[in-house]
Amino acid sequence: MIIWAGVLITLCGIGHTAGSLVMTVPRYGAAWLGLELWQPANADLVLMTPLTASFWFSSYSFGPLLLLVGLIVLWLGLRGITPPAFIAWALVGWTVVTTVLAGLSPLLLLPVAAVLLLVGAHRARRRGAAPAIPVGARVGLS
Repeated sequence: MIIWAGVLITLCGIGHTAGSLVMTVPRYGAAWLGLELWQPANADLVLMTPLTASFWFSSYSFGPLLLLVGLIVLWLGLRGITPPAFIAWALVGWTVVTTVLAGLSPLLLLPVAAVLLLVGAHRARRRGAAPAIPVGARVGLS
């Protein structure tokens, strides 16, 4: 379950990042590389220009970080380590907020991944799986 959750999260991160770059780089890539994001006309984030909005939508979005979270979950799952439940709940919260504010998107796969994470964590608890790191070791007590 955890490995499938990691795969889903990773695919969402890849999809968002690659899709947004495909849509923005042809039009704005040269301006980004020309450091036009640093120009005074683009300094006011409240009055976001299409140039800065495209950067925030793609490169500076949560897409690359979502990819990283997915890879970490996948890495943990492949080693038999149960990721903390807060990752699942954070994904659900983020998806709910963004869906309410921006509408439906393919990122609705994230709650599916969150359920897989929670079920995987529940199964690990039922099996009596020990935490990956002993509690005392986390604070240097062991």
